[in-house]
Amino acid sequence: MNKTRINYFAVFLSIIFLGILSRKISFIPLWIGDFLYAVMIYFLVRIFLPFKNAFAIGCLSLLICYGIEFLQLYQADWIVALRKTLFGRYVLGQGFLWEDILAYTFGIFVVFAFEK
Repeated sequence: MNKTRINYFAVFLSIIFLGILSRKISFIPLWIGDFLYAVMIYFLVRIFLPFKNAFAIGCLSLLICYGIEFLQLYQADWIVALRKTLFGRYVLGQGFLWEDILAYTFGIFVVFAFEK
């Protein structure tokens, strides 16, 4: 894959579209959205670090995904109110699930394997 920020940004936007679409179609399993979220984070990191090796990008992306998931355990009033917005719901999520951790791991593994 050509390692330019424009290409990564185009893939990033496509993944966002697919992720939102996956939540609107009822027969698509919910874990697909989490899988795509991890892939989106991978390409977001790629936009900022286009020439880093794929393993480093994968590890950083997993840390970000895990961090956001574990942040869902934090229930202060201000962040709960933020999660009730469209942006907060899509970016921060609603509640912690171990299944999401598995979906993120699988998503990063697949995109890493694809890039290699």
